[in-house]
This record gives sequence, C-alpha cells and structure tokens, in this order.
Amino acid sequence: MEIKQFYDEALSHASYAVWEGKEMVLIDPSRDPLPYYRHAEACGAEITHVLETHPHADFVSCHLQVHKEKGATILINPMVEPDYPFSPFSDGDELKLGKSTIKALHTPGHSPDSNSYLLLDAAGKSVALFTGDFLFINDVGRPDLREGAGRMREERMALARRMYQSIYQVLAKLPDDVMIYPAHGGGSLCGKNLSDQLSDTLGSQRTQNWALQEMSEDEFVKELLKDQPYVPYYFPFDVEVNRTGAASVPAAMEGIGLLTAADVPDGLTVVDTRPEASFKQGHLPGAINIQCGPKDKYETWLGSIVKPGEQYCIVVAEEATKTEVLARTARIGYETFVTGVVAGNDFAVTDIAKPVITAHPDESGAYYILDIRQAGEHVAQPLFKTSVNIPLVELKERAKDILTDKPVLVHCAGGYRSAIGASLLKKIRPDLKVFDLSTEISRYK
Repeated sequence: MEIKQFYDEALSHASYAVWEGKEMVLIDPSRDPLPYYRHAEACGAEITHVLETHPHADFVSCHLQVHKEKGATILINPMVEPDYPFSPFSDGDELKLGKSTIKALHTPGHSPDSNSYLLLDAAGKSVALFTGDFLFINDVGRPDLREGAGRMREERMALARRMYQSIYQVLAKLPDDVMIYPAHGGGSLCGKNLSDQLSDTLGSQRTQNWALQEMSEDEFVKELLKDQPYVPYYFPFDVEVNRTGAASVPAAMEGIGLLTAADVPDGLTVVDTRPEASFKQGHLPGAINIQCGPKDKYETWLGSIVKPGEQYCIVVAEEATKTEVLARTARIGYETFVTGVVAGNDFAVTDIAKPVITAHPDESGAYYILDIRQAGEHVAQPLFKTSVNIPLVELKERAKDILTDKPVLVHCAGGYRSAIGASLLKKIRPDLKVFDLSTEISRYK
C-alpha cells in the first residue's frame, strides 16, 4: 500500500492517491484529473474510487469527471445529498483496497457532513488518517462556512461544539503513530493558523496542535470562533458546485474565445492577470489587476473580488497563456462567468503608477495612506502612523468612505494585494488619484 500527496500551492490544497496492486483511490482531488491519470498509468493501476471528505468550499473537485471517464465510484457521506451518482460511505463503512482497508469516520465540525478516512494495513493496524478540513497540522477547520451553503446547513456555534466532540471521541481512539494527512496547508482560508507542514503523526499533533490540548468545551468553542479569517464570495458557490458535480475541464472551457479590446462592452468587469508592471504600462478602462503567476493566490483573490454570477472578461499577456489562466480560473468554477479572453499588452489607460517618494510618507503628509491588509495585520505591524486601514475584502463597500483631496497611496505587506487594491479603488473611485506603493513597502518594514 502506497500514498502520494499532490499539492496545489496556489490554493494550499492537498489531495491524495492511495493504491495497492492495480487498484487506486483518490481522496479530495482537485479540478484537473490529468495528474492523477498520469500517476495511475505510471503505477499500472486503475482508479476505482474517488473519496470526498465533504463538499469543499475553496476549490472544485473532479470527482464527477473521473466517474464519467474512468468509471470510478464516488464515495461520500450521504448527508451531503449529492446530485451526482454516488455510493453512500457512512460512519464505520469500509472499502477494501487489496489487503488494506479504508474506513469512514464521521467527523463533523468544519461541516456537518464531514468524513475522515482511516487507512488500515493488512493486519488491521491504523496507518493514516485523511482528515479533509476536520484536522489540519496545528489547527482545525473553521466551523462557520455551512451557515449559508450546502443542502445540509448548521450554525457555527453548533458546529464548533461538534468539532470538540469529534476531537475527543474520534481521535481519542487512534494511536500516536497514525499519520495525519489534511486537505490544506498554510495559506488556506479554511482555518486560521495552519502550518506549512503537510503531514505529521497524531502523537506530535497531540503535543503541538492547540485544538488537541486539554480544555473544556466552552473554552474550545470560544478559541475556535475567535479571529477566523474572512469568507470569500466564492466559498458558498463552490460548496454547491461540489455537491452537484462540475463539468469536465475541457467542456468547461469550450466556447471561451478570444476577444479584442474593442469587443469588451462598457461596464463589463475586466480581470487583468498580467504582471503589475505590464498592467501599469497600460490596461483596459476599469480593469482589476489580479496577477496569475505560478505561486500567486490568483484563485482566492478572484473569488474574493468577483462575485459568483458576475460576468467578466480576462486579460492575458499573450494567447499562449490563455489555456493556463482559464485552467486556474476553473479550479474555483469561475470559468462559468468568463465572457472571453483578451490577449496583448498594448492598452491605452495608464491611470495607476508607483510613486516617486522623496520623504517618509508619514512626515511629508503628501498622501492619504491606505493600508489594505487585514485588520489583524495592521494592528500587529503598523507600518505608517497616519495610515487608514480598509482591508482589501472590504474595499468595494467602503471605498466611498475615502474622503480626501490628496493622492491615495495604497500598500499591503508585499505588493500583490496592493496591485489589486489600487486598481479596484481606481475602478470604483475614478475621481481619486491612486498610487500603488507595491514592493517598495519593504523600505518601511
């Protein structure tokens, strides 16, 4: 029996292939099935089952595509009430994989319908636990995402208490040497303090993970609910996409053609995925600069700025990058709303620039300094005494509150978010002169 972890750094998402002999199962796969197909072929194995721990909020799964193309059976907790063909996999149910066994454990807390999957070897020894969004390395899943999403919904307080019970009833029965394999690592918004470490023993987590320490249920609930990150627009949308099943990637991108700048109608949302330097040299009117580099959190910010159902077009540097950017877009199911793709770098609008700063912004008083980091970041590391904090995720609603006749100097922690924020602010408030401090923020840390 062997285990391979696949990791999508941009979405901080971990998925798994487990195989023995010629049989392979996938656990929480991402939107594109090709890496799993290639791996199965290399191992001489057939993908027989896809196991979903729950309907994920932060990415779209390929379970339905794998079912249609490979005949794999989808196993999931029937409490999800999926709209696709599936076999119920409830608490205590088992799947044989060669001489090994995968056992479903109901672990509600992040969601009411969450399963974890326990892998046992031929002798019945517990080897690994695939925890989905129940247990992360150094954290547990947030309990507030199913209040308004999914067929089965539950209030955050009730789910927080169920998380406590799952920890103390389910995990307590497992030995220290069981390996923990979660669905996410550091940077995911499915928890608040995830480690960059992507696996660990349960024994180690019993020492290091705050949620596994001795405490009362009330103490646990209070700590779990405190300081959870924002919820992107796309999270409830993805829960439903995963519950109903997504189209194959080729089918999803079929019909999304190339546009010229003249084809883009006035008022249509434009997402420019090019590097910020190219964007500042020229862009389409009102474009929002959400960069799509290999390690950029493009998907998360796309789904945090553009609402589900909002039609938009995408700008790429060259036609050759169209497929890759659309594939990234499809990871959260947002290809559905793309009207077309504009390729090129020759655009006329140059209304945002990096400023030339000769004196410290606090001392000069020349700027309205806008810090678009999260409130916790702003408090923990104040970079300018005179700055005003409006987190990027709140900028759409609060841009009207910026009352000044000074140029607005936008900054974040490293430059990626400020490119989004400066362009978004200019789109919403064309009356303002907007500068992006970008990577120059490093001078003031």
